Amino acid sequence: MAVNNSRRARAARRRTRRVKAVVNDLTDAQWAAIREAWGGCAYCGVTDKPMQRDCVMAISRGGRYTVENVVPACAACNASKCNEEVTHWMRRKRLDERTFLMRYVEIRAAMTLPAL
Repeated sequence: MAVNNSRRARAARRRTRRVKAVVNDLTDAQWAAIREAWGGCAYCGVTDKPMQRDCVMAISRGGRYTVENVVPACAACNASKCNEEVTHWMRRKRLDERTFLMRYVEIRAAMTLPAL
């Protein structure tokens, strides 16, 4: 069987291995709750486009698909951010870093509170 050795194919295989190597415990219910809490793209605020799961700390930098690390992002923000550190990327794109971080901490705390 021939293996596709293009740069894109090799990168996709490496990413698949990284994802499988870490604990990724984000459920569909948690993802729905995260999308509802943010109400749109966590970075630019757009609401009329489909949202993608974006890791605040990229998987290539040790992040995981968990409720503490995932935010909804539009395709443009997700592709632009790539695996860059979120605050550096937001400064470069001239997005409101302070508002994002305050909201991120608030939503993250609300999502990770233990059920009483």
